[in-house]
Amino acid sequence: MWGSGVLRTGLCVMLCRVAVVSCAQTNVSSMLGQQGERVVALSEWEDCWQEGRIGFHQPNVHRMLENNVDKVVSGRNGVRFFFPLCGKAVDMKWLADLGHSVVGVEVSEKAVRQFFEENNMTYSVDSVPTIPGAKVYKNSEKNISLYQCDLYDFSSSVEGQFGAIWDRGSLVAINPKDRERYAALIISLMARDCRYLLDTFLYNPELYKGPPFFVPDEQVHGLFGSSCDVELLQSVDAMTDKQRAWGMDSFTENVHLITLKSS
Repeated sequence: MWGSGVLRTGLCVMLCRVAVVSCAQTNVSSMLGQQGERVVALSEWEDCWQEGRIGFHQPNVHRMLENNVDKVVSGRNGVRFFFPLCGKAVDMKWLADLGHSVVGVEVSEKAVRQFFEENNMTYSVDSVPTIPGAKVYKNSEKNISLYQCDLYDFSSSVEGQFGAIWDRGSLVAINPKDRERYAALIISLMARDCRYLLDTFLYNPELYKGPPFFVPDEQVHGLFGSSCDVELLQSVDAMTDKQRAWGMDSFTENVHLITLKSS
């Protein structure tokens, strides 16, 4: 009797755990569904740059990058960083000044030109034979190359693979329905020793339609976990008056370190 009682108790605990996991998965799926069909056209991002509606741009080096750059560089010198949807991020110059090199992709020509001009850099502009209509902008030191094109037209055949990726404002900006396509592209750009730093946001998507979009940790693991190890490095309360003005009641910023599995 005692043995069967323990068995029943163990079974109940197991069933409760399954129910909790199932409930959590259902809740995440429901929350993702709030934004699942949201689409922002490339022309809308271009309009934001043309009209100066770039509240997503940060004038200072991002604190999550500063806090975790040592984990990304991991003792290496001259690391090649990839910046998807780079805008005119000052992080690019900061990394180049530390001795690394940067390749970025951005759809807005105005953003790319502003990056070089605001940082007082001379630069060249060339066409990209493998990407019709694309241009590549390079500073005179040749350690920063920014491609002006659709991100999905870029591939490892253009610039090879990278030792590091800083994804701030990219996964959270692309249309939610494109996330699997995006993850496949990012993984294809990762060298064996690549260390991918990913910044995501948690909030109630019923209160704000995005972008930036809600990206739960469960989906990060779902997108990258089959081929990569995913580690949550930092989680902070990032709620400010900006988010309150958007109607949010909470806003959490998470940063993940993603590396290719050894096997």
